[in-house]
Amino acid sequence: MCGFIGKKFLTRWVIAFVIGGGYGSVALESAAASEVVPLITADSLKVDSETEIVQTGLTDMLDPDKLLGLFVSTSDSYCDFISPMTNPVFFEDPRTLTEARAIFLHHEIPAALGGQNVDLIALQLRAAITERLSIIATKDGFIFSDSPLLSDGWADLAAGLKYQLISNEEIGAMLSSGFTFEMPIGTKQALQGNGNGEFNFFLTGGKRILDTHHIISTAGWRQPTDRAEESSVFYWSNHIDHQFLDRLYVFTEYNWYHWMSSGQGGVPGIEGGDLFNLGSTDVGGNNIVTGAFGVKYKPDQHCEIGLCYEWPFSKRQDLLENRITADLILRY
Repeated sequence: MCGFIGKKFLTRWVIAFVIGGGYGSVALESAAASEVVPLITADSLKVDSETEIVQTGLTDMLDPDKLLGLFVSTSDSYCDFISPMTNPVFFEDPRTLTEARAIFLHHEIPAALGGQNVDLIALQLRAAITERLSIIATKDGFIFSDSPLLSDGWADLAAGLKYQLISNEEIGAMLSSGFTFEMPIGTKQALQGNGNGEFNFFLTGGKRILDTHHIISTAGWRQPTDRAEESSVFYWSNHIDHQFLDRLYVFTEYNWYHWMSSGQGGVPGIEGGDLFNLGSTDVGGNNIVTGAFGVKYKPDQHCEIGLCYEWPFSKRQDLLENRITADLILRY
């Protein structure tokens, strides 16, 4: 731009010199009167400076050593632990993790309720903001059903926060607490999307025993915002594993579900366990206990592959005849 303006001025001066006389004077005056607009001004320098400061500030905020510049990596302190598998929406690992967990469930429904099976494909996400605080997204996915009780459809979404209250690396012990909120945006025909949402408050802990054994225990309370549409539930889940050959684990898990209050709908006397909250009548005071056995392969601290089989220990089954769960965890 500046080069173009300079050439224009020079051309006018040459013409004035050649023609001479009054015309030359007029041409020179015209050229002198021509305003040369600078490309860079004080104001533009100020704007560029401010933009650079903002960009620099954002760059400083995004740590290159963190995932996406925001999330810290999983600590190596408890890398010999494995995550629990049953009660997958609510049985929370006490560690502060950054991971993606793919889950597949094959769930058989008792013959008394029509039999058949329900499958779920889901993806959980956890992201550590600090060494103690993490975001957890615990429920989503798509439900495939052969059961007359429900149709195919999307599951509700649940997410929240988890905070590690205690961490003692020397003895391999930790304790965390947190909450999630389930948003009722799933497919109603898949027994999702009822009510106005459900809070889940939990306390979870873990302990290393004799170097090769690990215990994880989670207790929680599920409280719906609309108690007519959904039931209130207390649960207690426990995991015990044995590590051998460094990479292979065998484990057993047990879950207790206690319905604290009934809803005003659903299927009378029948509730949905961990994946469903039917809000059924006549379930207050009911209890279900389930157990599971499984194996996990952990090629390194960044990956877990698990498989387990679960069935009810109690006489009461509700919607659970048995279940096969498989998961794949990729951890940062």
